[in-house]
Amino acid sequence: MARVTVALTPARRSSTLRRRLRTVIIAAGLALLVVVLGTVLVLVRLFDRQDAVTQTYFTAITEADGAFIQLVDAETAVRGFALTGDPVTLEPYERSAADDLSFRTLAAREAEGGDEELTAAAQAAADAGRRWNEEFAIPVMEEVRTGGVEVVTTEEIEQGRLLFDEARSAAEDYIDLLRDRRADAVGELGMWTYVAAGTVALLVLAAIALGIALWVTLRRWILEPLDSLAADARAVSSGDLRHPVASVGPGEIAALADDVERMRVALVDQVQVLESSRAEIALAHELLTEQAEELRRSNRDLEQFAYVASHDLQEPLRKIASFTQLLQKRYGGQMDERADQYIAFAVDGAKRMQQLIQDLLGFSRVGRVGGEVSDVDLAVALDDALENLSESVAESGAVVTHDELPIVRGEHPLLVQLLQNLVGNAIKFRDPSRPPTVHLSATRMADSWELECRDNGIGIDPQYAERVFVIFQRLHAKDIYEGTGIGLSLCKKIVEFHGGRIWIEQPDGEGTSIHWTLPAADD
Repeated sequence: MARVTVALTPARRSSTLRRRLRTVIIAAGLALLVVVLGTVLVLVRLFDRQDAVTQTYFTAITEADGAFIQLVDAETAVRGFALTGDPVTLEPYERSAADDLSFRTLAAREAEGGDEELTAAAQAAADAGRRWNEEFAIPVMEEVRTGGVEVVTTEEIEQGRLLFDEARSAAEDYIDLLRDRRADAVGELGMWTYVAAGTVALLVLAAIALGIALWVTLRRWILEPLDSLAADARAVSSGDLRHPVASVGPGEIAALADDVERMRVALVDQVQVLESSRAEIALAHELLTEQAEELRRSNRDLEQFAYVASHDLQEPLRKIASFTQLLQKRYGGQMDERADQYIAFAVDGAKRMQQLIQDLLGFSRVGRVGGEVSDVDLAVALDDALENLSESVAESGAVVTHDELPIVRGEHPLLVQLLQNLVGNAIKFRDPSRPPTVHLSATRMADSWELECRDNGIGIDPQYAERVFVIFQRLHAKDIYEGTGIGLSLCKKIVEFHGGRIWIEQPDGEGTSIHWTLPAADD
């Protein structure tokens, strides 16, 4: 399959998803910000007009109407006092005078508000009321108090009426101006209410349009390219490695698609390499299978040969040993010294050959002749081993001790043979300068037991720690230490048959320390 080369053009590299999204988000944010600011300004203006209608102008008109009523009540009170001379009729006037006829206070407040037209109207009403009070009301009341009602002339009454008409006209002008202003504010309030409703609707529409725009943008720039890439990836992952992965979408997604395509091409190359080597692997596997079968058949033949050879050699060897010993008994001392030495050599060789065959037969039986696997008390197995070694123990004066020994899983005869060989080796290779001591101990290690056989014999050089477990390997001459060289190799085979391992560690002091592991019995 031809390789596919994927390259990004400069335009695609510049048109990245990050840049596109940033542009769209900034534009949408600015548009939304403009709409929000417009809405805020409209609402501020709306609340201002609402406050003017319901608070400012309402309060001003209410106070102006109250001042006008007080002015009318004051004029009625003065005119009634001029006609009757009764001081009780002056109570409304005195109340109005205490409030300074009210319009002065309204004029001062309008002056603080900054509206010159309203200030001028309120001041005109206040000035007209002051003139009526100073030029008519106060003089007339003084005349009535001093001279009675008869001193008040018709001209003065007419003059007072004219002054009051001016004050009333000025007050009405101020009140009418306030009402006009409130009407204008009401009109503006209605207009800004419609504008606010339109702005809120525009804000909602803008939010909807922005959501739609973002959805369309995300779908076109992200979702659709990712769906296409996912479909191609699924096709490839399902096994169709020849399905090309299209490079679609903005920069980052296109780069990801290119990476997936390069990975697909690499997989195609690897699959081709694997397919080309699969035949070689199959052929090698077939050869290995044949060789393994041949090896198993050879091992069976070797085991059978070792067993048959060892068993069949027993009978002629027994005859050789028997007749050689008879020859030694009957003719010993009747021939020359050299003949007796030859006969002794033959007897010794026959015995050693007999022992070697027996050891080889025992070695070949391990793992081949299946016994019963059970829970074995190593203390009992050690007692059986020491009973078999009783003659060697008594002859050497050896002291065999042990800690509390565990119960392990295995074949009792093989474990007896294992302990017998280890203790027998410790006694055999004792130091002639001191009585032999042998000590066995055990330590629990997870699901197995680690055991140790420690003696005070001649020890083993560390460089030979592995060699002693090889069959027929001897470290000493046979005339110094007897044996066939199979003992420790048989121990290794028994331990490995039980799934453990055996090794030699250098002790802190004298002697030899042999360690091995055995599977623990179920608790």
